[in-house]
Amino acid sequence: MKRDLHPKEYRLVVFQDEAAGFSFLTRSTAESTETIKWEDGQEYPLVKIYISSQSHPFFTGEEKIIDTEGRVDRFAARMKAAADAKAKKAAKLAEKKVVKKPAAKPDEEKTAE
Repeated sequence: MKRDLHPKEYRLVVFQDEAAGFSFLTRSTAESTETIKWEDGQEYPLVKIYISSQSHPFFTGEEKIIDTEGRVDRFAARMKAAADAKAKKAAKLAEKKVVKKPAAKPDEEKTAE
């Protein structure tokens, strides 16, 4: 077994789920520059998290989209742009087919005059 593999500087830290408004105090080595005053009146380092047992669909039994970084909106915008580009390309191809007329053969040009 390797020596000195695990950290030794565990301290009390408050983790706060921003989506659910849920906080809990536990021991951790997580670094933080923010602090918060806890229920016991003492100040502890604060680590903000985006998902916890209070907001995760597995634990809550309900499905909701938590999009803190705009990923769903960016994906939807990319899909819309791709669909628009595909429709524009299809319209352009259809226009070319309508505009194109079969070229007259050299023999036909002489007889037409």
